[in-house]
Amino acid sequence: MVLVSVILPSYNQEEYIAESIESVLNQTFRELELIIVDDSTDNSKEIIQRYRSKDKRIQAFFHKKKRGMVKALNEGIVIAKGKFIAFTNADDVWANSKLERQLEVLKENEDLIVWSEGEIIDSKGRPTGETFTQKMADPSRLHPPQKSGDIFEELLCGNFIFFSSLILKKENIGNIKFDKHLEYLNDYRFAIDLARRYKYCFIQEPLAKYRIHERSTVTDTKSYRRYTIVASKYLLQKYGNEIPKSLKAKILFRIGTNCAQVGQGTQARQFILKAVYADLFGKDNVFYLICVLGCKDSGIGKFLLRTYITLVGLSMRFFKRLSPLRGREFFNLMVPYA
Repeated sequence: MVLVSVILPSYNQEEYIAESIESVLNQTFRELELIIVDDSTDNSKEIIQRYRSKDKRIQAFFHKKKRGMVKALNEGIVIAKGKFIAFTNADDVWANSKLERQLEVLKENEDLIVWSEGEIIDSKGRPTGETFTQKMADPSRLHPPQKSGDIFEELLCGNFIFFSSLILKKENIGNIKFDKHLEYLNDYRFAIDLARRYKYCFIQEPLAKYRIHERSTVTDTKSYRRYTIVASKYLLQKYGNEIPKSLKAKILFRIGTNCAQVGQGTQARQFILKAVYADLFGKDNVFYLICVLGCKDSGIGKFLLRTYITLVGLSMRFFKRLSPLRGREFFNLMVPYA
């Protein structure tokens, strides 16, 4: 029988960790080990120990001081004995059939990276009516990203993988590690490094639930943007010579817009100009150049920027390519200083 190792990093999630643990232990696929690596200073340790005393499938490792999610994940991978590795967070929840459904796919091709849709829930576990891929959708894209197959370049455009739904063969992780320099977006870098080597398979059914609460990563917008800059620079350094000029320009532009959002106006202009130079004859260069003007404290720059975004938004709406997106949301995302 195949063994699946489930890695669960834990830090001060006493309100949610019991539900997360139970959702793993109650899987219809029973041959699993649950590896919990805990840094907590709240009552999480006591909760974990209570479950460990009842179920021998649990291995728990407690750090005396906080070492962070990165070390917890890397440590869990080393410890794991299973042929396949799955990940979850201490505040997320799995559907009972998650592993069974995904292992059915892996029987056909065990080298796939399998992930699924997720349901968004609030701090009380109530569905918000939104899915994970809807939550992570990039409003500047005309079409939804490809979710299965070779999605390396799709992922370089932006993160949309639900990490708590991921399962893959341990052997295929190889030398890929989580980066200690990234408090946020470690899952994004990990997913891209995997996508460079292997194909993905997306299951439309929501096999896990992503909980949003006051301490969620997505609620810490400023830190998220700072780490987006760090992660994007890494991607350019590692893959910049392998990707199309237009994609390189988009990554540079993403760095620039995030710099603008965290108050780094000079760096924002520099990276947006680099986006222009990266793809001199690119169709987006007019937009990039107007954004440079918009990052400056000039009335004409802001006027051009507002006009450009308004026209793009209206044209997209006219062709029904941006129907779910309100114009102001698009404007706020793309034009930090306008």
